[in-house]
Amino acid sequence: MHLAAISPPAKKPEPTIALINIVFLMLIFFLIAGTLAPPLDKDLTLVRTAGLEGREPPDALVVHADGSTTWRGQPIGTAEAVARSHAGEADSENAMRLVPDRDLPAMKLLEIADDLRRNGAKRIFIVTERGLD
Repeated sequence: MHLAAISPPAKKPEPTIALINIVFLMLIFFLIAGTLAPPLDKDLTLVRTAGLEGREPPDALVVHADGSTTWRGQPIGTAEAVARSHAGEADSENAMRLVPDRDLPAMKLLEIADDLRRNGAKRIFIVTERGLD
């Protein structure tokens, strides 16, 4: 009598290709999602600080090294910047965000901050580069 050998049932291969595809698609998604935020002006170098708690600059007034100011890439005066920053807001704080260039003299920054206060900005936040220390 001759008996045939019983072979174990064949295992299905693991879906490694599908997992690799999902990880790749997630990588592409996060690369694209990270580049959607509009960059600040290219010739701007941020001031460095370490250990400070900060806020994101949703709409900030950019102050260049020569003291010129821009709002969303367009040249603007401080009075008009205060008016634009509060357009459509029911916020009574009148907070203004400044993004100064690292090479901007401190006295010039104080002059611009005083000018913003005279034009109605009650609170001024200075946006800086977070230190990695």
